[in-house]
Amino acid sequence: MNRRHTILSLLVATLLTTSLTAGPVNTNWRGLAIKGYDPVAYSTDGKPVEGSAEMTFEWEGAKWRFASAEHRDAFAKEPARYAPQFGGYCAWAVSQGYTADIDPEAWKIVDGKLYLNYSPKIQEKWVQDIPGNIAKAEANWPKLREK
Repeated sequence: MNRRHTILSLLVATLLTTSLTAGPVNTNWRGLAIKGYDPVAYSTDGKPVEGSAEMTFEWEGAKWRFASAEHRDAFAKEPARYAPQFGGYCAWAVSQGYTADIDPEAWKIVDGKLYLNYSPKIQEKWVQDIPGNIAKAEANWPKLREK
């Protein structure tokens, strides 16, 4: 096996291992939570808003971006209030026993908590039984978070 093949094999193995591990917060390749969207805006603006690279806060091993200093400061004061449930992984996937990435545009606030889904199509499944899916996801999340 030549050196180039060995390096490529190690890189692929590392990527596969990393992608199968659910961290406490779902981040993209740049370490951004919610793909750089402002978690506070979902509650205050009622819509997804992209955060600014100049307005960031580090929490739970992830970099969170915000549209304003007010949003950043609100999050810094009470991150659990604004952070998406299940570490920002797809709420439907967690209810089914696995983790999946999200689309920041597929979201819903239920009882003051932010839930994200993989896509609008998956969200259609999730909203058919929100209380049941939340209960299943809450039961599954501790095991998934440990992996």
